[in-house]
Amino acid sequence: MPLRFAERADEAYSFPLTIGHLLDAALTTSGDQEIVYRDQLRFTYRELRQRIGRLASLLSDLGADEGMTIGVMDWDSHRYLEAYFAIPMMGAVLQTVNVRLSPQQIAYTLNHASAEILLVHRDFFPLIDAILPALPGVKAIVAIMDGTDGPLPAYAKGEYEALSAAASPDFPFRDFDENAIATTFYTTGTTGNPKGVAFSHRQLVLHTLACNAPFGVTRQRGLGVEDVYMPLTPMFHVHAWGVPYIATMLGLKQVYPGRYEPGMILKLRAQEGVSFSHCVPTILQMLLAGADQTGADLSDWFMIIGGAALTPALYREARRKGMELVAGYGMSETAPTLSIARRRRGEEAGLEADATTLTMAGVPVPLVSARIVGEGMADRPADGEARGELVIRAPWLTQSYTGDPEASQALWRGGWLHTQDVASIDAQGHIQIRDRLKDVIKTGGEWICSLSIEELIAGVEGVAEVAVIGVPDARWGERPIAVAVARPDSAPTLEAVNAPLERAVETGRISRYALLDRLELVEAMPRTSVGKVDKKALRARFAIPAAEMAMAVKA
Repeated sequence: MPLRFAERADEAYSFPLTIGHLLDAALTTSGDQEIVYRDQLRFTYRELRQRIGRLASLLSDLGADEGMTIGVMDWDSHRYLEAYFAIPMMGAVLQTVNVRLSPQQIAYTLNHASAEILLVHRDFFPLIDAILPALPGVKAIVAIMDGTDGPLPAYAKGEYEALSAAASPDFPFRDFDENAIATTFYTTGTTGNPKGVAFSHRQLVLHTLACNAPFGVTRQRGLGVEDVYMPLTPMFHVHAWGVPYIATMLGLKQVYPGRYEPGMILKLRAQEGVSFSHCVPTILQMLLAGADQTGADLSDWFMIIGGAALTPALYREARRKGMELVAGYGMSETAPTLSIARRRRGEEAGLEADATTLTMAGVPVPLVSARIVGEGMADRPADGEARGELVIRAPWLTQSYTGDPEASQALWRGGWLHTQDVASIDAQGHIQIRDRLKDVIKTGGEWICSLSIEELIAGVEGVAEVAVIGVPDARWGERPIAVAVARPDSAPTLEAVNAPLERAVETGRISRYALLDRLELVEAMPRTSVGKVDKKALRARFAIPAAEMAMAVKA
């Protein structure tokens, strides 16, 4: 028997899952709700809708059309929020440009994406000056002066606010295929050029709906209609984890901090009543330090922490200041959210229990299928102990790396997206990331998880930040070493950082091969363009043992 389909009235509306529809309910329920930019500007959702129309109109006047790529180079602002909607809603493609890449990489990504119009904050004018000759496809640039009265660069077609004010708010948005590309951006790897990923309207709408759902199946606090939202992960990186779309769909008060400055963030938090944010661990550490210096109250601030492991030590420090935290997990290729931490069924709240459970990668959000696999895609047991590569299916995963069929095939080998993360999964679906495949340390026939060692060292007195890497060793193949940033007026020793490792060896938690031979102290960790610790750079720097390095220097 063939498939059957519902009858459809002649005038029934066929509802496409497009980004513009995320605004529908909010304009009805929250028309007077505020959107705030630093201490410079505030306006309502009704005005947001008008500003979205004006942005689309001014872009159209500059030649924008369906399918065209339009790049944005800005800090976290109301302008970025407007671009999140206006550009995809007009059928164009929003490129969120990673401004932390090198000039050469930025030029590469703009050319690779065929960007034709750019919206550029004044802080990036020198960058554009340097790379514009290498951008033959760019037809128009709009300058974002951000409240200043300086002269526009000669290449600018005009200033963002002035052009917006002169444009019509009544852009004729139309319905179109929900599978049209809405956004693109570039993810950096350890080698080669950045790789382009793209997401359709349908994918982003489903991601928005699914990522608003997890808190309905847990007793933990989440994101709701009474919250005040402020993003603290860059809006150029994976749609600020998709939360601006969720916040807008719910009609929340939104606060945008611009460039990340601890004083401004903490001021906005206090003045605007910010209750919900998300960030990477380094930003959390920055805010904790800022609160120590200023006495700022952080209590009842709920944060999702991702991008790197949330250590139990950092979790405890934030909780002692009254914050509420959960870890989340995802990738650039996954739009990004895959899982969010929650307590196990029957588990009561408590600092020590939560410092374990709520710092894990969490449980899959609705519509995510997760497995851990070994060789030949064979399933590994979901017992919380067995380890394998985490592979994923969800309706919002990027379908390919743009223009790179070989890497795309590797990403989707066997019909599952390969995360390249080593993980375990327990019987209740709690995922624990054990390491990156490329960061696993192979020594003495054992595989050592660098994240587990970092977690143990993070609680050592005097250690502000730590990374564990493998370096070549003639006898063992590789040996783990710790690279640490010391707290002010502290000098942690190798003996001190090995102490918790020795206790873990005694209890069987880690192998004796994980004990460290070296500790290297650095003033600051090298970081990737999205703020993660750059272990590749650390391995290159410390691959030669200290004694040999000293001999080489003398020679």
